[in-house]
Amino acid sequence: MERPGRLLLLSELHVGNAACDVSLSRSLLTWKRRGSSGPVYHPFRPRFCVLWFPWRPDSGVSHSVPVSEIISVREEEEESRGRDDGSWKKIRESEGKDCRQAFTVLYVERRQQHRWRCAEVTFTCPEGALRQHWVGSIKEQLAAIASRPKHLLVYINPCSGKRKGKRVYEEKVAPLFAQAGVSTQVIVTERANYARDHLRTEAELKKFDGVVCVGGDGMFSEIIHGLIWRTQVDGGVDPDCPDEALLPGSLRIGIIPAGSTDCICFATVGANDPVTSALHVIVGDSQPMDVCSVHHNNTFLRYSVSLLGYGFYGDVLTDSERKRWMGPARYDLSGVKMFLTHHYYEGTVSYLPARGIEGTPRDAARCRSGCVVCQHNGQQLSEKAERYEVDEASDSERDSEWRTIRGKFLAINAASMSCACPRSPKGLSPAAHLADGTTDLILVRKCSRFDFLRHLLRHTSKDDQFDLTFVEVHRVRRFRFTPRHCQSDSDLDLRENGKHQIFSQICRDHPACGCAPAYSSWNCDGEILTHTAIDVRVHCQLIKLFARGIEESTVFEDLPNPCAI
Repeated sequence: MERPGRLLLLSELHVGNAACDVSLSRSLLTWKRRGSSGPVYHPFRPRFCVLWFPWRPDSGVSHSVPVSEIISVREEEEESRGRDDGSWKKIRESEGKDCRQAFTVLYVERRQQHRWRCAEVTFTCPEGALRQHWVGSIKEQLAAIASRPKHLLVYINPCSGKRKGKRVYEEKVAPLFAQAGVSTQVIVTERANYARDHLRTEAELKKFDGVVCVGGDGMFSEIIHGLIWRTQVDGGVDPDCPDEALLPGSLRIGIIPAGSTDCICFATVGANDPVTSALHVIVGDSQPMDVCSVHHNNTFLRYSVSLLGYGFYGDVLTDSERKRWMGPARYDLSGVKMFLTHHYYEGTVSYLPARGIEGTPRDAARCRSGCVVCQHNGQQLSEKAERYEVDEASDSERDSEWRTIRGKFLAINAASMSCACPRSPKGLSPAAHLADGTTDLILVRKCSRFDFLRHLLRHTSKDDQFDLTFVEVHRVRRFRFTPRHCQSDSDLDLRENGKHQIFSQICRDHPACGCAPAYSSWNCDGEILTHTAIDVRVHCQLIKLFARGIEESTVFEDLPNPCAI
């Protein structure tokens, strides 16, 4: 048990009809039935079956809650609202509580599969003055937590997923924000890139402690493009220069999952659950995250935080865009189609290896809450950056450090995080880190359909993703890609006005009708890039999210019946 430090309050209070010793320190709120010698239950350390049930006064368990995970405290009136069964109700007179002398503490309780819920416990004091003292002390401790947001700017995408974004926010998130005393300015977007454009030009960011997006990965992409661009322009940094070190933003970003794909939320929280994400925002969690800037010929294209994919994943996205009427099922159909088509592409990949860091792409360890690899590498990079400001040039940027690979590839992927999702619990690169200043460059060379299927199936198994002769992976800080037919023509454009140029090149090299295409498209976090020749650079811990990374839960792993403990 963590040492609670000096006690601020210690009283005998009642929970239901049971007398309990209740104590408050700067770090913990603890209550235990008098005369009980039972174990201590930590909602943040799942050890007992009681994890999934409300605390019972007769359970004989000492319950301890971190002050940082208390949502709010309120004094009870004649009619009080309870949450033991998840609904509003009156406190029953049969419980023997004097409502005029009772107060309720709402706190975070952990459930299965990394989900959080809002639990509560009501204490009855022997006198009103003592209740006021307890409520005032708890509120004072909560107010002292500087990381908690008080004013949030919320963007809701009403068209995300199954058009449920607005309902999810109003029914599940807004009541929690109100209970925690968090004020919000809510904006429902009217078109694509509305949030991005509003953040760039109109939003008064100084009024807020954070920005929350309600939607899928596309909505999150709009938010980071607006915030990062605004930060660079305000700081005098040219976003079009690929060699510029970008300025980190001051506002954290919250993600309320309500889209068809919520990979970012799943990778940073461990669950696609709106209530869990809202509670992470309320308690003021902070998770740094790397961002990749993508340029073409000194022109900024996009930012990426999860996956850059050329070849297979680019083709799947391009084909699925023609089938949007099918909904999420279009990805499955396009995936099967592209697998059977089995296109490969020639080109040159140049990359700058990540030197002197902890961790490799084939580590068994995973990026989890409080990741020491991210902390170590992030600190190391910040120290190097300070030295380079004096030395003007970084040794790692010298030409001698670059490595070059030429060949025929079925897929070229850059994973800045594991890219795990419910369908692929391990993701494309299981050992990738959220905030270590690197991306895992995965090269899948030309091979048979059977071998490529083996590679794809390993995304859903426990086998080593990269233990195949035609797959190689490199942890890099920067990389460049040039398609073969683009090496003397770096202005290749995949937009509509460039199609004639592409097909004329294809016909020159492959005269027969029905020949394989010479170029794929880049899939950048679910968006198609307009160029194939790109320069990608990782910016370490450029943004921060209202999250803490996926928490370890080893006790209940592979346990079919947790109540059997």
